[in-house]
Amino acid sequence: MEDQIYSFVLRGNLAKVAMDRTQLLNKSHNSQYIDEEIAEHLSIDLLDEGHVIISKKMASVYVAITSFENMVRDFIAKTLSEVNGENWWEKCVSEKIRKKAESRKKEEEKIKWHQQRGDRLLNYTEMGDLNSIIVQNWELFEDYLNTLEWAGQIISTLERSRNVIMHGGELGNRDIERVGTNISCLLYTSPSPRDAHESRM
Repeated sequence: MEDQIYSFVLRGNLAKVAMDRTQLLNKSHNSQYIDEEIAEHLSIDLLDEGHVIISKKMASVYVAITSFENMVRDFIAKTLSEVNGENWWEKCVSEKIRKKAESRKKEEEKIKWHQQRGDRLLNYTEMGDLNSIIVQNWELFEDYLNTLEWAGQIISTLERSRNVIMHGGELGNRDIERVGTNISCLLYTSPSPRDAHESRM
């Protein structure tokens, strides 16, 4: 009974976190995620209307995938730092991934006039890298995820959809539904370390 109560509370917390992170507390399926003030700066009114309509639709999917991706980063950082301390990056992440992230960060630092993607090196990893980090440290994640293959398949599927959008492509309705199903499946059947830890305190 206690486990059922814990699961119910945890799932409620996860749902709130997901909504807070995307600032969509009053979202609807037909909402368009374009701020009017930002739209003016971007000169969207000068762009082809057909492409804008498609891009608005894909923007909704982008919000979901990007929020999920960053929640996974928080998930990894908290789990590994709790066990390995501040040096978790060096201790738990392969040299290949670390070097790739460090190289990307150095390249961005050369462009002084442009905002960088973040302070931590984890922000310079791809979704595939995040899955690899989980695989490399599975003993620390197995309490939170059903199986290694299950989690990897979800992340891989979402990354594929993410790449389509990021390269100007359009997802079909079935692909969009699959994105939502995969996000819900991971968040509602596996506790996020951040929320799980706080719930246990």
